[in-house]
Amino acid sequence: MEEVTNVTEYQEIAKKKLPKMVYDYYASGAEDQWTLAENRNAFSRILFRPRILIDVSKIDMTTTVLGFKISMPIMIAPTAMQKMAHPEGEYATARAASAAGTIMTLSSWATSSVEEVASTGPGIRFFQLYVYKDRNVVAQLVRRAEKAGFKAIALTVDTPRLGRREADIKNRFVLPPFLTLKNFEGLDLGKMDQANDSGLASYVAGQIDRTLSWKDVQWLQTITSMPILVKGVITAEDARLAVQAGAAGIIVSNHGARQLDYVPATISALEEVVKGAQGRIPVFLDGGVRRGTDVFKALALGASGIFIGRPVVFSLAAEGEAGVKKVLQMLRDEFELTMALSGCRSLKEITRNHIVTEWDTPHAALPAPRL
Repeated sequence: MEEVTNVTEYQEIAKKKLPKMVYDYYASGAEDQWTLAENRNAFSRILFRPRILIDVSKIDMTTTVLGFKISMPIMIAPTAMQKMAHPEGEYATARAASAAGTIMTLSSWATSSVEEVASTGPGIRFFQLYVYKDRNVVAQLVRRAEKAGFKAIALTVDTPRLGRREADIKNRFVLPPFLTLKNFEGLDLGKMDQANDSGLASYVAGQIDRTLSWKDVQWLQTITSMPILVKGVITAEDARLAVQAGAAGIIVSNHGARQLDYVPATISALEEVVKGAQGRIPVFLDGGVRRGTDVFKALALGASGIFIGRPVVFSLAAEGEAGVKKVLQMLRDEFELTMALSGCRSLKEITRNHIVTEWDTPHAALPAPRL
């Protein structure tokens, strides 16, 4: 097999290896998949303004997220049902994240439980939460995550209903019979019934609470001491409300373009959200990150860090734990090189002036350089 030299190459390998139903579930977006393509395309329209003749012999990529020190601003987003990709599933992902010195976010709909993932060893882990109609289930799950040593909740707020993913409808997507949604196994919510459309869409319609609102963000804070990241904000208005509701941070996300089609790419919405948060809480980004250059662009637009989703499941499918490790290493190496070639030695040196976007006015107003 040819050596993998970038993150994107894992997608083709995964496509060859995985059953069609599984690959389509991971790969597809909502409806026309316009936002799916735009999440990538929008990055390609942002260009660099590199600064030269700066000593870049030492590059520091470390950062802190909610007070936790990590090796780089590249973290793992929650992606569901990873054992469909590889038998070790979330265990492999957890070990890869820990080895890379970064954060893994475990999906509510994981095929491994919070306790199982905790058992893989040390590591900083966040738990992504879907709010079920039965709030006792939610409270129990949050308690279990906290007890298992998870450090934050990433509350998904863009899914009162599941987006229309046509491949899942065509394939009659359902969780393979030998797997369960492990966190819900004992609650009789671990299995997904075959439906005449997407089994997951039917599951969401039956179990996930459409009444979810800002008051529930406040309710969550009464049942846990873990900080809450609001995942799925793409407007300044909602950024302001997230701050008011006591969120510890925001993840700018369009759910990997799997929910509402024709929302902007997350990289296009990022600056608006950062301005809405007014520096009061950190803002992160997920969606479309495939290169170290993408990471740099997100940080230049005000993100405190980024999360990767599909690259994890595709590399997991291709090479298991080693694949996920390699994705994290490739992104790290590319990001370090981008920093060096842009003249940035630490994350705080990455500024808005290091990039130019389509929505920028010509930069005649930039300050004169001083040596």
